[in-house]
This record gives sequence, structure tokens and C-alpha cells, in this order.
Amino acid sequence: MNKLLLVVLLILALPALGQQNEVLSKLDSKADFYGDIARQIWANPELGYLETNSSALLQKTLRDAGFKVNAGVADIPTAFVAEYGSGKPVIGIMAEFDALPGVSQKAVPFREPVVEGGAGHACGHHLFGAASVAAGITVMEWMKANQISGTIRVYGTPAEEGGGGKVYMARAGLISDVDAMLHWHPSSQNAAGATSSLANISTKFRFYGEASHAAAAPERGKSALDAVESMNFMVNLMREHVPMETRMHYVITRGGEAPNVVPAFAESYHYVRHPDAQVVKEIFDRMVKAAEGAALGTQTRMEYEIINGVYNLLPNETLARIMHKNLELIGGVTYTLEERKFAEDIIKTYPSGVKASPEDAGKIAPFVVEETGGGGSTDVGDISWLVPTVGLGAATWVPGTSAHTWQAVAAGGMSIGQKGMLVAAKTLTLTAMDIFQNPSVTQTALEELNRRRGADFTYKALVGDRTAPLDYRK
Repeated sequence: MNKLLLVVLLILALPALGQQNEVLSKLDSKADFYGDIARQIWANPELGYLETNSSALLQKTLRDAGFKVNAGVADIPTAFVAEYGSGKPVIGIMAEFDALPGVSQKAVPFREPVVEGGAGHACGHHLFGAASVAAGITVMEWMKANQISGTIRVYGTPAEEGGGGKVYMARAGLISDVDAMLHWHPSSQNAAGATSSLANISTKFRFYGEASHAAAAPERGKSALDAVESMNFMVNLMREHVPMETRMHYVITRGGEAPNVVPAFAESYHYVRHPDAQVVKEIFDRMVKAAEGAALGTQTRMEYEIINGVYNLLPNETLARIMHKNLELIGGVTYTLEERKFAEDIIKTYPSGVKASPEDAGKIAPFVVEETGGGGSTDVGDISWLVPTVGLGAATWVPGTSAHTWQAVAAGGMSIGQKGMLVAAKTLTLTAMDIFQNPSVTQTALEELNRRRGADFTYKALVGDRTAPLDYRK
């Protein structure tokens, strides 16, 4: 490249760089504002489909900033869509805000619940929602200031933890015109590769028997608990005869009321996961047969309810490379001396063999493409099979922290979590700006989506035609 051409390209790039610096400075200046929103949600953890206050706070923040907010979409009271602008491209940013049961924790580096047995944000969705709203508002303000055409949306997606809110929002057609969907997730590292996840079906199996006095007239009873235990025994035997990538886990949610009463009702809650949604469906069908056999053998009656079903994430390398570039530009998290001490104390609580260092929070993971999923499941998976979707993880937790732990809640409630949240908000903002400034990339991303999912793909939700399980956490 000759020197004259290089100078011209640099001159042409100056306005974009100026806009970039301006939006990043704006996010820095409002870090405390958005951090306070996250902290409010963290201090009032609400379970899936019950996130009334959390959803209302995010909606108000968006409405006050100039978004048009449509609340209660897809017949879900806490779901919403906030929109600014018109026309193409349409870029969506997803925001989650539900907590998990039983992981209440103060923002301290040792185990100390706020409320014993209470809920807590052990997956960091308080940060997720706040950062996505921050990015949406920042992009909106940039569009307005620079007369950028197109539409920016923030999707308030409830009940990711087992409730599948995004599935019902997708089924209601709320994302059908989206050109690119962005999301992120709290993590113990910074990464923006093109990776997958596990598909999942979760189900409650309910058995109905006949109560009787367990000592005086046991012959008159038909134990629903026997049926649950029989089913679980058969499911555990299945583990030897399923693909090795399969994950199956369960809890007994109802096992009876008293030892001297033959249980007339019992329930177990099962998950089955695999990198391929079709394999999940096949294993689930076998699980149903085990439940039917258990009912037959114990002379009880069985019913089951699919609570949630999600596809595996479909990677989109086109969008992921843009997001990774922006994550590298933003950089990771640098701890103060006080934060470093907090992190070191957290690391001491890990099981032996877990290697981690506070410095890891400042690193960016190399870009990778992983077609086969591992780890957990997410209802983002369904979205990724319908529109080009890209996400990142940001180090909101101390390096080495596992999700769904008190350590995650603790870091998410103090400055470490808020610093990682800002990394995510900045990366989402720059990625959306890049797409608005080069909308042709959405066509390339769509072509990749079609190639990965296949020409004959027809979306069919794994939950079937059921309505959202609004009471699954009650």
C-alpha cells in the first residue's frame, strides 16, 4: 500500500474513530448510573417470570431515554420489546434479569447468605440486563446524533433459567424481522468466539398413587414415591447407553408428606442435554418410556409436563469476528488493590486443583470456532437458529468462578461485576455500530446461518405448543 493511499484511509477513518471514542466516553461517564441499576436488581433477586420489579426498572430506564416500550409481549407479563428508529437493518440486543433459587449471598468473599435459602443472581443476569440496556441506549443516542438509519431494539427476555422466555417470544414472531441479534453473558473470562451450547429438554414427571397407613394397611397403598424412584433407577441405568456427550440430571421435588403415609403423589424434575437437539428429543422419548414403565410396575398413574426445551447455540462466525475485534479493542478488567484482595480470597474458596489468577480477568481469550456445544444450555439457542446471533462473555466474576455459585453472586454484587458489565456494554455498543455502518454484513451472516442450519430446516420449538410456564418457580 503506497503512503498516499494509507493517509487517505486514515483520514476517512477519523470520523468513525471519533464517534467510537465518544460513545465509549459516554459509557464511562454513566458507569455508576448503570451500575446502580444492576445493584438494585441484584439486591432484589426475582425468579423466572416473577421479575416484576427488575423488568419495570429496565423498561423505565429505556422509556426515559426515548425508546418506545411494548410490555407484556408474548403473553408474558415481564417480557418486553423496546424500540428506536425505523427500517433496516434491525439490530436486537437481548437483556436477561432473572435470578436463581437457593443461592442468596452478600457481596463478601466468604459464604454469608443475605437470606438463608433465598434467591440470588448466581448467573449474573442483573448485570446482563443492565449492560444490554446501557448498550441499547448508547447506540440509540449515537444513531440520533449522527442520523443513522435503521432500528435498534432491546428485548427484555425473562426466565432464562429453565423457563425459556425467549422461546415463546420467538414463537410469537417478535424477532422475525431482526437482521442481527446481540447478547452477552457474565463469566469468569472475556471471550467472543463462535461457540455452541447444549440443547436441553426439562420435564416434571408426576405420579399419582393411593395413600394408606404405611404400617397398619400397606397393602392398600400404591406408592407414587416408589414410581419416582423406579423411574430414576431406570434413567440412571440409561447413562451407559446414551452418547457420551449426554448430560442427565434430576431432583425429587415431591416425595411424600410423612413416612407413615404411603405417598399418593410424587414428582421428579429431569433435564436431558446433548449438543444436538434431535438427540435430546430421542433420549427424552426413552425417558418417557421409563416413566411409563415405572407407573405400570407400581400401579400408579403418570403425567408429565415439559417445562422447558431449548436448541443448541448455532455459531455465526461472521458476526463473532466483529464482536471479537471489538472485545480486543475494549480489553479486559483491571482490578484495584482492594478488588485483587477480594479476588484472592474468593480463589482460596475453590476446590483444590482449580488454577486461577486475578490477572486472568484482564486477558481476552483467543478467537475459536466450536461447532459442538458443551457446558450449559440457554434459550438463546432457539434465537440463533432463526436469526444471525452473536454473543460474548465478560469477566464479571473472579477468574475460576463457576456459574450458579455463591462466589458468582458475591462478585456480581460489587465493583468487579460492574467493571465486567461495562466491558460487555462497550463491546455490544461497538458491534452494533459496526453493523449499522456496514449493513451488508447481515446478508453474509444470514447466508452463514442458512448454510449451518440446512436448506430443509423448519423451526419447531422443543416445548411444543404449550404456553409459557409462568408458575414454574412458584
